Amino acid sequence: MRTLSPQLRKVADGSDYVGESPQWSQAQEALYWVSCEHPSVLQRWHPSSGERRSWPVPQRIGGFVLKRSGGALVALADGIYDMDLATGALTRRVGSQMAHASLHECRCDRTGRFWVGAIDRRVGPDNLLPSGGSLFRLQGGRLVAIAEGISCSNGLAFSPDGTTLYHTDSPTRIVNAWTLDPGTGAVSRKREFVRLAPEEGFCDGATVDAEGGYWMALVFTGRLRRYLPDGTLDLEVELPFSNPTSLAFGGPEYRTLFITTTRMSIGTPLRGEPMHGSVYALDAPCHGIAEPLLKD
Repeated sequence: MRTLSPQLRKVADGSDYVGESPQWSQAQEALYWVSCEHPSVLQRWHPSSGERRSWPVPQRIGGFVLKRSGGALVALADGIYDMDLATGALTRRVGSQMAHASLHECRCDRTGRFWVGAIDRRVGPDNLLPSGGSLFRLQGGRLVAIAEGISCSNGLAFSPDGTTLYHTDSPTRIVNAWTLDPGTGAVSRKREFVRLAPEEGFCDGATVDAEGGYWMALVFTGRLRRYLPDGTLDLEVELPFSNPTSLAFGGPEYRTLFITTTRMSIGTPLRGEPMHGSVYALDAPCHGIAEPLLKD
């Protein structure tokens, strides 16, 4: 295993309580991300001009994807909404209908199909596995449950060829992989991909690079990791703060790695506390890959 302690650049100074879901827009040459709560907002930053814009939303936002037709599809607590980025207007597309869970992290697979997980609102240090959420695929006008009994859906990513789906229920410290049929969206052959020890923290957000490496943010222990497609740990990036939440490749040739953070401690002391709540960038040791746009 290789270890890196890279130089970080603060690219967005802020106070995100739970920064999440960074995504690079190649067409706009801009970084998007969310602050899930306190307040709930979609954000965008243009590196060339330094311009930053925010779109407040009326309830918790777990994530978003950008659409081929323009605008975004956002995962709010109670459903999936189309957002007009010119006006900020929201139009509900489908509700979640979960009693104890809010929609959370989302992503498109390589064909532009939409997937979203949920977080059980009862999850916490004294209740790690309330198991009231699911992982869904958007199919037509409904959310189809692919995996149930989820407490905190995270780590959602797709291999470059679109045939592997990665996902974790964070409190279990296990990242699973499924075989994915790109044509139908059907999943099969669920298998354990990575299992973390308690001292390694929890897998939060994830992405993949152009070579198929799976990158995860280890929240509470301040590390990023790259795993090879066979599950071998290849690289660990040491960070000067404890709470990275997610990561995304972007910039020219996708050689910049952007990292979101959270100020939430969940009962644990924060290392590098003043650094939390901002977005950082580092020069990536490999090329990333563009995130697919939603095929509406």
